Amino acid sequence: MTTPPFDPTRPTPAAPVAAATPATHRRVQHVTAPPYPSVDRQSPGTEDSAAPAVPEQKQARRGPVRDRYFDLLRAVALFRVVLYHLMGWAWLPVVFPSMGVMFALAGNLMARSLKRPAVQVVRSRMRRLLPPLWLLGVVGVTGMVLQGWGPNDDGHPGFWWLHLAFWILPLSDPPFAEGLSGIHGILGEDWASELAGPLWYIRAYLWYVLLSPVLLRALRALPWLTILAPLALSAAFQFGYLNLPGERFPSALTDFSTFGACWILGMAHQEGVLKRLPRYVVPSVAPVIAALGLWYALREGFKAGYDLDSIPFAQAVWSFATVLLLLHVSPSWTEWPRRLRRWDRLITLLNSRAVTIYLWHNVCILIAATLWDRLWGFDTLGEHVPWLLESPWPVLAIAWLLIGSCIVWFGWMEDVAAKRTPQLWPDGGKGSAQKQPRARARAAHRG
Repeated sequence: MTTPPFDPTRPTPAAPVAAATPATHRRVQHVTAPPYPSVDRQSPGTEDSAAPAVPEQKQARRGPVRDRYFDLLRAVALFRVVLYHLMGWAWLPVVFPSMGVMFALAGNLMARSLKRPAVQVVRSRMRRLLPPLWLLGVVGVTGMVLQGWGPNDDGHPGFWWLHLAFWILPLSDPPFAEGLSGIHGILGEDWASELAGPLWYIRAYLWYVLLSPVLLRALRALPWLTILAPLALSAAFQFGYLNLPGERFPSALTDFSTFGACWILGMAHQEGVLKRLPRYVVPSVAPVIAALGLWYALREGFKAGYDLDSIPFAQAVWSFATVLLLLHVSPSWTEWPRRLRRWDRLITLLNSRAVTIYLWHNVCILIAATLWDRLWGFDTLGEHVPWLLESPWPVLAIAWLLIGSCIVWFGWMEDVAAKRTPQLWPDGGKGSAQKQPRARARAAHRG
């Protein structure tokens, strides 16, 4: 998505990061994550009566089967988020609306988990979501304080200490220090804004989790009214029928209205609501809805620097239509198609560390751009290969190397949060696959 003063609901995205210019402040688009490995549903095709019977005890031990199609969608969404926040291309959120897809996948997983008691499920989701944020806060807030950020920056010491609580329970956006100087040649200026950019997603995800038990009840009672309600709310905000004072509450409500329909669509897919539609309905209706969203975006001046992230209603409609089509297609792979098997370990890694990648990728982009920028100090390079120094592609490669290092340094917290044995590089290879299979099976059952 992308949306009032925030990425989806934030300020206008910054221009693309050139090699000569470090990444600038932009509130991350809306990514990702679901932050949890995609849960798997059994394919209807596997219920064939000709299939060999599996003893009940073995089925219980196996746990849920992973849906590799959902894993692929999440991996593509994460890669697209990183690419977008470096390049700033306006057409990328149109080609693949990552945030809408990630929220839909999380909604699907949440509905599946809510077959268990709601309090238990919500507590489990919060336990998985918050520790990686706390680790980011320990590193980031410590760095801000060391650079002079403190109570006086908020104008009132009491408010500063109170707002710091949002780093522990992000019911609203955690505070951060704007305009901090960086580390020359390594970390660009205003790094705290880059670090805080993705936090809107954690806050939005938390609210969706807290509201999911109520949303699921409403979905079962009034399916399509519940699915379309966030779009109506987004329209009310966009066209001025609803105006709320302040900044924190309207920002949270804008996020909900922008991606709420995608989250509920994911729940509806798990509940079988979409399967009850005739097969021709979604392919017939979704393109019309998408065209409406794109038409409105163009009408509002859609362009680089003012894309779907800046037009919440267009983002909501376009994301809704795209997610509807993707869930309609949903092949429910229990195994990879032959052409995708070579990507198994990479996709497994991205899914296993989705929260870590989303939280740290903005800072990695900023560091990569700052390091690449130093090469302009070599006159020979500037004279003979300026095109290389101006290219964003080497910056993208360096950013992913740094993201890989963050997976090693910080990713283990996702395992701790999920009560799994910590791993440095959980790509499903032999080393990780052989570790504590029983513990992983128990974690899968916990959802």
